[in-house]
Amino acid sequence: MKIEEIQSLIKFVAKSGVSEVELEMNDVKILIKTPPKGVRNVESTTLVQAPVMGGLPNVQQLQAIPAAPAPAAASPKADVPAAPAEEENSNYIEVKSPMIGTFYRSSSPDKPAFINVGDDIKVGDVVCIIEAMKLFNEIESEVTGKVVKILVDDTSPVEYDQPLFLVDPS
Repeated sequence: MKIEEIQSLIKFVAKSGVSEVELEMNDVKILIKTPPKGVRNVESTTLVQAPVMGGLPNVQQLQAIPAAPAPAAASPKADVPAAPAEEENSNYIEVKSPMIGTFYRSSSPDKPAFINVGDDIKVGDVVCIIEAMKLFNEIESEVTGKVVKILVDDTSPVEYDQPLFLVDPS
């Protein structure tokens, strides 16, 4: 099987919405996995195995096309200073992610978000859910105040200690 055929198959699977396809033809085995719908900026991986002359399998790993194109980064303007934005945010408290996972603003797509900009929150209020290894963890606020800014898009991957919200404690 040629690389072009494999790439074409990857594109077809990504567009079809199927999450996993396994194909075996003669001495080639292909496994294509795509991220579930709603997950952004996650690249799929394809594993191709074929025997070589010595009888041992030759394993090649190919990067598939991302399920959703990553947004283009905006080019910073040299004439705009970053200091005023930092000064504006200096009196706000950051609510940070306690774990690595996928950030969700609501408990399900048809439910309203836990919090929105302008909402008052208090210690113990659920502010979001972070999914890690198929477990959905409710994240509670550790501060009291008014939500000023939501820093993460819904269904985005987050890192440990990544700021999620800005809260005005006054």
